[in-house]
Amino acid sequence: MSKKTDRINQLIDIIKLRNGASVKELASLLGVSEMTIRRDLIVLEQNNIVNNVYGAAIYNPAHKETADSCYELSNAKSSQDMEKNKIGAFAASLIQPGDIVVIDTGSTTEMLAENIDDTLNATVLCFNANILNSLRHKEHLSLIFSGGRYHPKTQMVESAEGIELIQSMRFNKAFISAAGIHHNLGVTCVYHYEIATKKAILQSSVEKILLLDSSKFNQVKPAYFANLEDFDVIITDNSLPADWRKQIENAEIKLYLVD
Repeated sequence: MSKKTDRINQLIDIIKLRNGASVKELASLLGVSEMTIRRDLIVLEQNNIVNNVYGAAIYNPAHKETADSCYELSNAKSSQDMEKNKIGAFAASLIQPGDIVVIDTGSTTEMLAENIDDTLNATVLCFNANILNSLRHKEHLSLIFSGGRYHPKTQMVESAEGIELIQSMRFNKAFISAAGIHHNLGVTCVYHYEIATKKAILQSSVEKILLLDSSKFNQVKPAYFANLEDFDVIITDNSLPADWRKQIENAEIKLYLVD
């Protein structure tokens, strides 16, 4: 059994035994960082093993364990999660003290939120429940959350009022996600309700930064919201195909490839 698997199982046992525990308590008991615990809890929440109630992790009694249950992180997460975390960590390093940033909904942008330094002073607007949950522990951030209708599949919260709020603000940096990017058909996402918010972000930001792993290239999703040339920076992993590297270079977009 790997160290991660062992830690996950210990985490579940502690939460069951204590009938709930805070991130700080769990980190102390397991001798790891609070960020590590938060990442583990995200996996457990996604698999309906625990619930987050007022900042405490509570075991979900509705979850059914089998005799051979083994909560291996690599099985619970997608195959691109390692790349997404590296992309998110690099993107987080671009945020400077005093920045005003907006973080789009998405799994890679969630990794960005997780990796923001706990001591960073910055203003962040977000509209995704998971991203808000990752950021609310960072006491030095000034957080703005735009309300509206909750979409459980993406955990995005959107409304006309939220879009108006974005349009009324100005951001140093926008971190934007995408589910597909195609040479001819542009940058796309899965759901049409995402489009208006993404366009508002683009219009209100100085530096537009696109975060996506290399599996999203040459993919087309139903909802178009931007062209490649609308972005100033692209952060992806080093499996990016050579033709895309050339096209991004020709478009004079700054490209970061994480190892």
